[in-house]
Amino acid sequence: MSRPAKKLPVTVLSGFLGAGKTTLLNHILANREGKKVAVIVNDMSEINIDAALIKQGGANLSRTEEKLVEMQNGCICCTLREDLLIEVSKLARDGRFDYLVIESTGISEPLPVAETFTFADEEGRSLSDVARLDTMVTVVDAASFLEEYHRADSLKRRGESLGEDDNRTIADLLVEQVEFCDVIVLNKLDRVSESEKTQVKSVIRALNPRAEIVEAVFGKIPLEKVLNTGKFNFEAAANAPMWLKELRGEHTPETEEYGISSFVFRARKPFHPTRLWNLINDDELWKDVLRSKGFFWLATRMKTVGEWAQAGGSLNLSPAGSWWASVPKSHWDVDAETQAEIEKLFDGKYGDRRQELVFIGVDMNQAELIARLEEALLTPEEMAQGEAVWETYFDPFPDWHFQQSMS
Repeated sequence: MSRPAKKLPVTVLSGFLGAGKTTLLNHILANREGKKVAVIVNDMSEINIDAALIKQGGANLSRTEEKLVEMQNGCICCTLREDLLIEVSKLARDGRFDYLVIESTGISEPLPVAETFTFADEEGRSLSDVARLDTMVTVVDAASFLEEYHRADSLKRRGESLGEDDNRTIADLLVEQVEFCDVIVLNKLDRVSESEKTQVKSVIRALNPRAEIVEAVFGKIPLEKVLNTGKFNFEAAANAPMWLKELRGEHTPETEEYGISSFVFRARKPFHPTRLWNLINDDELWKDVLRSKGFFWLATRMKTVGEWAQAGGSLNLSPAGSWWASVPKSHWDVDAETQAEIEKLFDGKYGDRRQELVFIGVDMNQAELIARLEEALLTPEEMAQGEAVWETYFDPFPDWHFQQSMS
């Protein structure tokens, strides 16, 4: 089968429900400047309102020039990978289109959508054979972003989850959408003041200092900001989150003008479960922390790595596997180079067990946070008691499948 001489450039639009993705898409279709744009709309609802709006907005467009593909049976990033492969391949091989725009559902995360372009079918075919992921765009509702981010309602409560096993909060989703993108369209700016706009920008900068922020009202932006930009790079996008940069010691001075600060808390002693519980439930302490993420060690759970992920008002503590020190080396099953890297993490009696947490906030009290984190660690006297005694400590945390919302 012949392949197109040029790969079709693809822009993916993400953003929470109501942010203005469809309005932006209609703006693109109405201002194509003679370019031929193909559109794939992905909507989880039974009635595809987004697609209906696109049809209304593009009613004057010739069907010989435009192709609208509606995909309603599931999320792009999971059940529809093969269908997406077929549809994108058709559009790319057609050779008549200058761009393809995919509007993702409002509750999907951009990272797995991007991974779809590396997915190969049973015959080894991949979207990257015929199309080029060009720009990942996230549309943000400037008027509601901060409230949604800090309130941290669950998607289930809003009736918007992917199913019973979807325990994400809206804050979790907003973070995923903002952290993994090249361009952020800050929409609905007519509904916010200058100071509110600055606040929203500061949070966005704290989450993703790499992305270009494009200001918009009713989704009206220069099309060159989102089409054929050449911005997308998977590795750069995956490493864009500020918490990763902080963990690697990369300073981002452009965030300072917004009052953003960050630090990494590291320790080689475990947290006392009760003192840690009290710490994470102190709402006043967390009010200026936008994002925190990393790994932690709990004295009562010596074998398991704790994963810490906080976004706005949502804090999720969950298991992330076993500490290497709790697994006999004979069972590591890694090559010599990997084993050497693992052993670099070891320090003293407790091996790789450690606290390694990144905190990002606006005007946050770093000194107080550090002091409180240190107070939550075991004291020298408690360390001397040893593991057998630690196991008897009262542990208020539920069994790892636990989500704590901070109001």
